[in-house]
Amino acid sequence: MTQARKLTIDIWSDVMCPWCLVGWGNLRQALDRLEGEIEAELRWHAFELNPDMAPEGEERTAHIARKYGRTLEQSKDVQGQMRSAAQSAGVSLDYEGEEPAPPAMMWNTFEAHKLLTWAGETHGYERQTALKLALFEAHFNRRRPIGESEVLLDIAEETGFDRAEALAALASEDIAHKTRAEERAAWDLNISGVPAMVLADKFLIPGAQPPEAYVDMLRRVVEKTADAAE
Repeated sequence: MTQARKLTIDIWSDVMCPWCLVGWGNLRQALDRLEGEIEAELRWHAFELNPDMAPEGEERTAHIARKYGRTLEQSKDVQGQMRSAAQSAGVSLDYEGEEPAPPAMMWNTFEAHKLLTWAGETHGYERQTALKLALFEAHFNRRRPIGESEVLLDIAEETGFDRAEALAALASEDIAHKTRAEERAAWDLNISGVPAMVLADKFLIPGAQPPEAYVDMLRRVVEKTADAAE
C-alpha cells in the first residue's frame, strides 16, 4: 500500500473574505478526493482586506459599493454570485441565526488574526483550522461582531480554547508582531489578494480555484517535490 505523501499548504486569507471561504470549500473537496494519496498540513496566515476599517465597522453592501465603485444594486448582484459559488463549494455565506437578522457588517479583523496566529503557534494547526472555521461561521452565518474582543474570546472558548489564554494572546505584543510579520510575508510573496495558497513553501496558487484545479496542482507539486528529493 502506497503511503500518502505529506504536503504543507500555507493559506493567506481574511475571515471577512467570502472567496476565502469558497476557496477553503473547494480545497477541502480536493483533499477529500486525494485522501490516502496526499496528507496536507494547513497553516493559516494573516491578511487584512480592510486594515483601516473603523472599530464600528461598515454595512457590507454599502462597503462593497464604496470600495469597488459599484451601485448598491451591483453590490447585491456580486453577493448573489458569491453565494452561488459558495453553494458549489459546499459552504454557506447565508445567515442561519435567529430572526430578526442583524445587519451584515464588515469589521476590522486584526484581533481575529492575532488569535489565529496564537492558536497555530501554541496549539497546532488542526486547532487553528477549527478556530478559522468558527470565525467564518461567526461572521457569515451568525453575523456576530467579530471586531469586538469579547466576541472573539467567546468564539475561542466555544471552540475549546482557554479564555484566559486567548485574552493574554490578544494583549501580547509578541503575537501582534508575529501577525504583522505574516502580513508582510504576503507582500514579500507578491500576494495582493486572497485567498492565496503556497504549496511546499514555494508554489503559489492565487484565488479560489475549482476543486479539480486544486487536485491537479496538488498532485503536480507532490511529484515535483518527490523528484527533487531523489
